[in-house]
Amino acid sequence: MKNSNSSLEFLPTKFILVGIPGLEAEHIWLSIPFCLMYIIIFLGNGTILHVIRTDTALHQPVYLFLAMLALAELGVSAPTLPTVLGVFLSGTTEMSSDACLFQMFPIHSFSIMESAVLLAMSVDRFVAVYSPLRYTAILTLPRIFGTGAIIGLKSIMLMAPLPMLLQHLPFCGHNALSHSYCLHPDLVHLPCGDKSINNIYGLFIVTSTFGLDSLLIVVSYGLILHTVLSITTGEGRKKALNTCGSHVCAVLAYYVPMISLSMVHRFGCHVSPLLHSVMANAYLFLPPVVNPIVYSIKTKEIHRGIARMLSEKRARV
Repeated sequence: MKNSNSSLEFLPTKFILVGIPGLEAEHIWLSIPFCLMYIIIFLGNGTILHVIRTDTALHQPVYLFLAMLALAELGVSAPTLPTVLGVFLSGTTEMSSDACLFQMFPIHSFSIMESAVLLAMSVDRFVAVYSPLRYTAILTLPRIFGTGAIIGLKSIMLMAPLPMLLQHLPFCGHNALSHSYCLHPDLVHLPCGDKSINNIYGLFIVTSTFGLDSLLIVVSYGLILHTVLSITTGEGRKKALNTCGSHVCAVLAYYVPMISLSMVHRFGCHVSPLLHSVMANAYLFLPPVVNPIVYSIKTKEIHRGIARMLSEKRARV
């Protein structure tokens, strides 16, 4: 084996990004929907954050968790914007290894945070349905902010070892990625040496975060359903279920693309590169595009806050 200073053997100086295979000639046109999705992501989630921050009536547990979710989605999306639009708008497919590892870190950290926030929101919905009279007494502001701090710290600590582990693997000149941004499951397939430590630690992160979170979310909704079925009036059941509708959409929008992309990475070695690209883009864009739209439409308080903000802006003009 060559010495550790050899860029051919160890971490390459550059990685090659991929847009949508087979449609390279149409990338300039495909950049239009990607630009629109980024506009929706930043405008939608930014608006929700602004409305919750400025409207004191929304300083309640459910909306503070929603603000955390919007922040996590912005954190996942923002690092990918330069490379995704660079690939589609200008055909820039090269990315330095340092920039790739730097991009990978916040994508996965905020993704872990998003999963944990969705779990916290499911617990919030359970408390709201099971014990509405003690809701604010149980979910106090110090507990909510403490939960947010723990989630953020856990996400950073879990992700910190991955870039360092990748730097000590021999890549043997392999530097072509499957997406237009850097993900650990994509990067860890490239090295030609022993990847067992990376695979074991990656599996630990997946099971201890996404796996455990999704299991507890299912348990939470099992308890919510059991509580709802014990409500005697049909109107009461409907009202209780309506409080969970937006969150169910957010959970599906997050976990379905994530699980699909994970399955493609682990078991789809011989599938079309186009499927890799479609799954990666669904994982990146579906949750942060869908969630602000769903919450703006289905959550009356958020809808009213946005309408109030727009009316105030018109009054100033």
